[in-house]
Amino acid sequence: MKKNKLALHWKILIGMFLGLIGGFVFLKIPSGKQIVFDWIAPWGKIFVNLLKMIAIPLILASLIKGVSDLKDIAKFKSIGLRTIALYITTTIFAISIGLIAVNLIQPGNGVSQATVNQLENSYSSNKKIENKISVAQQQKNKPKLQFLVDMVPDNVFKAMSNNSNMLQVIFFAIFLGITLILIPEHKAQPLKDIFDSLNEAILKMVDLIMLFAPYAVFALIANVVVETTGDAEILWSLLRYGFTVIIGLILMLGFYMIIFKIFVKKNPFWFFKQISPAQLLAFSSSSSAATLPVTMERVEEHVGVDKEVSSFVLPVGATVNMDGTSLYQAVAAVFILQVLWPEGLGFTNQLTIILTALLASIGAAAVPGAGMIMLVIVLEALGFPAEKLPVALALIFAIDRPLDMMRTVINVTGDATVATIVAKSVGKLHQPKPKEWDDHLN
Repeated sequence: MKKNKLALHWKILIGMFLGLIGGFVFLKIPSGKQIVFDWIAPWGKIFVNLLKMIAIPLILASLIKGVSDLKDIAKFKSIGLRTIALYITTTIFAISIGLIAVNLIQPGNGVSQATVNQLENSYSSNKKIENKISVAQQQKNKPKLQFLVDMVPDNVFKAMSNNSNMLQVIFFAIFLGITLILIPEHKAQPLKDIFDSLNEAILKMVDLIMLFAPYAVFALIANVVVETTGDAEILWSLLRYGFTVIIGLILMLGFYMIIFKIFVKKNPFWFFKQISPAQLLAFSSSSSAATLPVTMERVEEHVGVDKEVSSFVLPVGATVNMDGTSLYQAVAAVFILQVLWPEGLGFTNQLTIILTALLASIGAAAVPGAGMIMLVIVLEALGFPAEKLPVALALIFAIDRPLDMMRTVINVTGDATVATIVAKSVGKLHQPKPKEWDDHLN
């Protein structure tokens, strides 16, 4: 390991800061926005695509290796039950924190009818909003057990060709891992060796890709700055709503620190430092799926979680555990009710928000913008007037991207926290052994 190197998280933070400054500079020069779109933003997209490219192979190799190494299906059952129980618990806490914050701060009381009309004129006919409503409607109309049907692929190679089919890949990997336990060791070992080697190679890919991370983060943040447009008056009027979401997310971080300290018995600040590159990347990309390879690498090598645990808990979490997004659902839904439908603010409806937001998070795509699709599902479950849905989304659309970046950080932090707690509970947490990209260069 090289000494006196600037830590990766500091490099990424510098890249983010320079991207923020650079974005504002480009906004001030002629054709600056187009320069960012044409010459800078593509580098960020390439970086995100590189991470997405290795996500499915990493899940496949890591999960098959992890499950097959357990030797005993009962161990996998124990890990699975603890994981699901913890994910449900943290999600319920997240939604509850969001509801408490929005009811105490009441951000909807500061939005005037003039602002609502202005937002409606600016965004209600937006194609992205119309698409979110359409996708949410399709999701709502699916049969009740369709999410179980969707988990089982009819063609595993087709499932592996699309990151949105992550649950199908997880199902196949677990199924194959279990079968390797059930066949004779001498017949299972050659295939296990292949996946073990593939897993090591892909983790090395993560190390190499992350060398580019500070520059990619610069490109991603600069692009966010120049593409985030909006009337200053509108943004100011929504500041109280954004503040409410951020307060809730900070409280959720505090909740993670408390349960980490209680169950893992280690310093939560040390933990956050170890996973900080994954958190910063989640902020920059707004995608849990793109961040997954980095999250797995940080949790395994820098926190000390065994592969048997991380290979199951983290991919499942990236798909079904969205604490930050669920908290946002609660705040956004009540905020919209405060502004557009005050008669829907009853206690029963707020209980409905908890249940619906919890169910909507299961199987939601771990990609930017999934939160608004889930929000439509939550609002429709409350009986919110259909004709007001475009206006409702327009109300929060102007500042959705910055909040999306922040809530993705919470999603990723929640996944890593649960993975570490589960590992500690089953005796699979060891001393970290970080690896460098050039460990075997010579």
